[in-house]
Amino acid sequence: MNRMAKPEVSEYGSVDPAPAQDSSRIGDLRTTLLDEKEVMFKRMRAVFALRNICSQQAIDILCDGFSSKSVLLKHELAYVLGQMQDARALDTLVKILDDETEHVMVRHEAAEAMGAIGDNSIKEVLEKHLQDSLIEVSESCEVALDLLAYYSDK
Repeated sequence: MNRMAKPEVSEYGSVDPAPAQDSSRIGDLRTTLLDEKEVMFKRMRAVFALRNICSQQAIDILCDGFSSKSVLLKHELAYVLGQMQDARALDTLVKILDDETEHVMVRHEAAEAMGAIGDNSIKEVLEKHLQDSLIEVSESCEVALDLLAYYSDK
């Protein structure tokens, strides 16, 4: 009987769609992430490796990844930045949320990541987008604001 191995749960409590790449050479991870010709599975592995490194340089590289053409990849980038809960990613996430030409899936995840980071400095930005013409964005901002309020009460 051939059984598949159970996926590993990350230190962030999630089962990632790709296991983190084993390389700790951050330059190699950057190259893989930003290579538009690389297969998505390898790019995702680089995303999760960078998340696990969790340094300023890793955050910068993840933020650089928003230059990608892939909506799926950019959505995942926003998601992991939210998991990391590091305010150093907020400037990039605000730019993504503010960019009305960005795909709705990416903008909604940027809003939710901002809420997960839990920094009240972006409350005004989220409030501004409560009136966004895209319901997915406005509702994600509502959720993010509720999360900020929840963190403030703790």
